[in-house]
Amino acid sequence: MAQSVVKEFTKGLWAEIPPFRLVLGLCPILAVTKSVENAIGMGLASAFVFVFSNLLVSMLRNIIPSKVRIAGYIIIIATFVTVVELVMQAYTYPLFLKLGIFIPLIVVNCIALGRAEAFACKNPPLASVADGLGMGVGYTLSLCVVGALRESLGNGTLFGHQVFGPDFQPFAFMLEAPGAFVCLGLVLCIMNLVGKK
Repeated sequence: MAQSVVKEFTKGLWAEIPPFRLVLGLCPILAVTKSVENAIGMGLASAFVFVFSNLLVSMLRNIIPSKVRIAGYIIIIATFVTVVELVMQAYTYPLFLKLGIFIPLIVVNCIALGRAEAFACKNPPLASVADGLGMGVGYTLSLCVVGALRESLGNGTLFGHQVFGPDFQPFAFMLEAPGAFVCLGLVLCIMNLVGKK
């Protein structure tokens, strides 16, 4: 049992890391990763939704009729997204303003719906929580990697602190949408090279 839970958690950290292996959740990874702070905020918000929506879908898997299961999953996911949105507005308002529309868009994030449909509706609550947590942590890490690359190369900073010398000329391109694609492509290339070894 414990080995199964660990397996479900760890698959989201490498084997099925959402943006790089499953190629899901790319819109936020391209839009909100101009800084590591934004990446962490979006990752934690998404992780909360993944964990608790997986838990509730798993608990209700024998109650939700199969004909309305997708609509039911979306309602569950939307409920937790609303909770995240309200908590962020109350406690981290500046970050909430930076993330903007991308917090409510977690509802249509294919990772949340995909995990509900592919895993949580077929497995017990503990395994579903482990799956959601693993996917959430993996998604947060992937956002942070892209965010760190873009912030350090585009601004010369990490968490607002200078990381390069005073002569560093930032690549402003990295903070634009094409720079996000370049970062994503570089990380995908590195992961594929590492995966082949």
